[in-house]
Amino acid sequence: MIALRRIDHVCLRVADLDEAARRWCIQFGFSERGDLRTVDRAYLACGYEPFSLELWSSRGEPGHEHSAFELREGCSPDDAAAHLDSFGVAYRRDEAGHLHLVDPEGYGIELVPFTPRDPYPDVGQSTTTLPGFRARKLGHVNVLTGQLEAMRDFYRDVLGMGVTDYLGSEGVWLHINADHHVMALVGKTPAHFHHFALDLVDWGTLRVAFDHLGQHGRWLGWGPVRHALGQNLCGYVRIPEEHLFVELYCDMEVLDLPHTAREWRDDPRGSNLWGILPPRSYFRFDEIAVESERHQLEAQGTPLPPL
Repeated sequence: MIALRRIDHVCLRVADLDEAARRWCIQFGFSERGDLRTVDRAYLACGYEPFSLELWSSRGEPGHEHSAFELREGCSPDDAAAHLDSFGVAYRRDEAGHLHLVDPEGYGIELVPFTPRDPYPDVGQSTTTLPGFRARKLGHVNVLTGQLEAMRDFYRDVLGMGVTDYLGSEGVWLHINADHHVMALVGKTPAHFHHFALDLVDWGTLRVAFDHLGQHGRWLGWGPVRHALGQNLCGYVRIPEEHLFVELYCDMEVLDLPHTAREWRDDPRGSNLWGILPPRSYFRFDEIAVESERHQLEAQGTPLPPL
């Protein structure tokens, strides 16, 4: 069977590699791993890690390329491949032995072998290069889907994730360790990769991050938010260049394992204890929705035109 350890990285297609690498580093506090740079790829790290964000200068439309998950120690790529074979799931193995596949909606997935990490936390290490403002780690990804049950079954049965929470019949949150979730599935169409999330230390650091991003012309598509489901404090930053959001969060629930899936009512309280629900533009990535959100037209009483 497959046993996952953690989320490893997210890969994005970008229009201009140098511009995108510089932008992500300056605005979100990543450090580029210059030793890993190639002609068409850049690798960005949150701190003392190999990398969390891979940027690929491809000829395709900018956006999400794949989300990568690390296998647990003792679960080899051969073990994972045999498990995928048993489910009839097609995959490609690259030169490094990584497995590449897609889920029922076509979102890319990469399975990477277990790699030992430095066991010491950031605060126990020394640096002369890292920026002061940076996330602690990549936390999770979130996608919109019109195939909620099929997607849940795939991530639960094929990839071995556990269901943490249901939000009525509109969403499923899944975990692979004690973090509340590593994958979230939201029943909205059209299907689209919605966001990846970065873990910050506390509310004060979130304030610094949002002030910093505001100075760079960014805005919150939704937030600040206090989710009841997951407990985290957060805000969602629109990134039109790569057609997605970034969630910056802190204070995420730590599960008491083994965990039994919970069912939440699909009401405003489950989404945001502070009561501000997302604008309709939050679930869209077309230019009309982006401009509506940029100028806060919904808040001013101008409804978002339908797709």
